Amino acid sequence: MRPLTPFAALAALAALATVTACGGSPAADTAGGGGDGEGAKGTVTVRIPDPGNSGVLALGKKDGSLDEALAAVGAKVAWTGSAGPFAPAAQAMNADQLDIATGSITSGITSLSQSPGFAFFTATDPDPVGEGILVREGSGITAVKDLVGRKVAVNKGGTGEYLLLKALAEAGVPADEVERVYLRPDQTAAVFNAGQVDAWAVWSTYAVAEIGSGKARFLADGTAIGSDNYSLNAVRSKFAKEHPEIVKALYAYLHEHSAKEKKDPAAYLNVFTDAGPTAVNGKAKEVQIAFTAKAGTVDPIGPEDVERFEAVARFYADQKVTPNKVDIAAHLLDVEKLS
Repeated sequence: MRPLTPFAALAALAALATVTACGGSPAADTAGGGGDGEGAKGTVTVRIPDPGNSGVLALGKKDGSLDEALAAVGAKVAWTGSAGPFAPAAQAMNADQLDIATGSITSGITSLSQSPGFAFFTATDPDPVGEGILVREGSGITAVKDLVGRKVAVNKGGTGEYLLLKALAEAGVPADEVERVYLRPDQTAAVFNAGQVDAWAVWSTYAVAEIGSGKARFLADGTAIGSDNYSLNAVRSKFAKEHPEIVKALYAYLHEHSAKEKKDPAAYLNVFTDAGPTAVNGKAKEVQIAFTAKAGTVDPIGPEDVERFEAVARFYADQKVTPNKVDIAAHLLDVEKLS
């Protein structure tokens, strides 16, 4: 991974502070245990970023089903901070401040290129329609080759940079003919809408609002790009070694309920509130429901997945996003064989 600029380093530290401090200190949320989450009565605490207002974990938090599933294996959840970019979450796992996190294979690879203290234990197929290259309506950009000489916002080393580089490679456009503007995803919408960048390589978390507004569209989505950008769940390595039964129980829960979410996406939106900045309503809600209905489910990591992970690792090395090819296979768990 390329060295961080001073600004990027500060941004990463700020994001890490959000993960570890937004919901109170991790220690304050545990059941009186130390770094391994062992409670006073033997209950193991699993530290997971708060899921917010949507998704499987949000509904599981609200209806108590996740608590029930984990109680069966002697565990409970401590919601630590808030879900966000994987890079700071990886740092938090490395620092024994977090046990579980979700991220893309692309951000996972850049995090693994450092000194990882985590491994991946589930895979969700690449999003065929909810990620891609976003352009404003009326921009005059109708094909990927039209990005030559233009500015595209991406998150450095993560999904955005991967989607752009992959789209350019598929279209036969040299990467250095398009200017990459490195921005945090949560800071990009204003820049994009102000016309300070011509396009935005992004995923559904941020694309839904833009497409729902009627002011933007995907120039190319995941299918058109040929994306191998899986979503993965990661676990702190020491936690997985000491508590494999909890990791298996968490996988089983995510697998079952991600299938339910795919069948009834609306039930997993606006879980706690249907108003305010975390709510999805109107056209944006319709867009999100359509995306989720076509998305994958949380599954074990199979041999065919590993092959595609390796392809992404090679691509990142070829594109100089990482200095060398990351050995992704060394950091994968077969969740069905944990014992």
